[in-house]
Amino acid sequence: MCLGIPGQIVAVADEDAMLCVVDVSGVRRAVDVVCVAEPGAPLSDLVGAWVLVHVGFAMSRIDEEEAAATLKVLTEIGEAAAEMEALTQGSVDLVSVDLHPTTA
Repeated sequence: MCLGIPGQIVAVADEDAMLCVVDVSGVRRAVDVVCVAEPGAPLSDLVGAWVLVHVGFAMSRIDEEEAAATLKVLTEIGEAAAEMEALTQGSVDLVSVDLHPTTA
């Protein structure tokens, strides 16, 4: 089954590569945000936004209530564990990602 799992964008990882750090229930991963970024807008505008993440891509924006409801359902049906495992197996090393972005 292919699922998108809700996560919140918490930082910009690499503006040029269109990567942001997304927190999914405490697991942080760099994901591609090209599908949800506004053309010409800085990626920092996405910090705080909720998105559906699938195989390393933020596929769409969602609101916080939809994110919470989706996580609840996924947890209840046991799918969240598999998706969380997939996130933890990602190839991006967050040790090199600044998780404390500066604000202007």
